[in-house]
Amino acid sequence: MAYADQEMSSNKIISIALVVIIHILLGYALVTGLAYTAVKKVASQLDMIDIEEEEPPEEPEEPPPPPDKPIEPPPVVSPPPIVAPVVAPRPVIRSVPTAPPRPAPVVATPAPPPPPPPPPQRANPEPRGNPGSWANANDYPSRALREEREGTTRFRLTVNADGRVSDCQITGSSGHPDLDEAACKNLTRRARFRPALDANGNPTNGSYSNAVRWQIPK
Repeated sequence: MAYADQEMSSNKIISIALVVIIHILLGYALVTGLAYTAVKKVASQLDMIDIEEEEPPEEPEEPPPPPDKPIEPPPVVSPPPIVAPVVAPRPVIRSVPTAPPRPAPVVATPAPPPPPPPPPQRANPEPRGNPGSWANANDYPSRALREEREGTTRFRLTVNADGRVSDCQITGSSGHPDLDEAACKNLTRRARFRPALDANGNPTNGSYSNAVRWQIPK
């Protein structure tokens, strides 16, 4: 019984498929026939349309030529008057004497400053004041004065940079020791000097030589 039902279902499906195919073919034939008919009808209408050719536009008529005008003689032009050319006077060239160029100003070059004077130099000390006042009659030793002894004492003084005597040496005796001693004593105490100067002008030590003459005043 089941086998009979299955066979009937298969036959039914096949029948339905055939029906569908037949419908599709009929539809296709119908659509194709209608389209062919429509195309044929349109083609017949196109064959019936008359194409009218357009006539060319009429050309406008040319206007009649104007009437002939009388020919006028050409105007007579008189030539311009002949004018003699104006000759410009030649320019007069005058030579102007040129002034000679001015000489360049002379710039005075300042003379170089004179060189500084050399530093003062003094080889030996110089006495200040009168050397005769360094030993006088009041300095005469009393014993030598009583004995009326006279003589000349020669000496050499060593003078420091400050102008004072630092040493006294007898270079020639008077023959009396008390007179020589009195001479050095008074010279060392009273003598003043401007000191000697070296090459740079600086005070330095020096020496001074002279003599004292002992003589009893009359």
